[in-house]
Amino acid sequence: MVNEQRAIFAGGCFWCMVQPFDSLPGILSITSGYTGGHVENPTYRQVTSGRTGHTEAVEIVYDPDKISYRELVEIYWRQTDPTDAGGQFADRGDSYRPVIFYLNTHQKEVAEESKRELEQSGKFDDPILTQIEEAEPFYPAEDYHQDYYKKESAHYKRYSVGSGRAGFISRHWGN
Repeated sequence: MVNEQRAIFAGGCFWCMVQPFDSLPGILSITSGYTGGHVENPTYRQVTSGRTGHTEAVEIVYDPDKISYRELVEIYWRQTDPTDAGGQFADRGDSYRPVIFYLNTHQKEVAEESKRELEQSGKFDDPILTQIEEAEPFYPAEDYHQDYYKKESAHYKRYSVGSGRAGFISRHWGN
């Protein structure tokens, strides 16, 4: 029997948060969706209107015997600009803010420790503004958003470069 745990990360457009985790050993599934708001079962249109309080996020189901939550957090940092609380890259507003949503005390402690280490590393001149918040209900996004980087790979690649995400990651984290 596989040991399953969940992790929820928000790092701007959820399309860009799937691919970095998708092929790693121990990743069982990744779902794009919405969390942190006050509307049940929101739609993409509702979330992007900015009136639901939701943030685009990914829910990762993983086997902690093959990949640790700490490893997931470290991968997460390398997909975002942790100094930008107003959105990520070309995507602006609360629905694109960077957040690590914790599901238990262990996840909260790991995320807070990792954030402190990143702050102390000197990697960024500006403060680390990514929030660490208790997880709220997670609502899967519409089917066309799931595995977008696979279904619409050319558009996804143009978006990743055009939004500034790919260049930022390359400059700050390398390959």
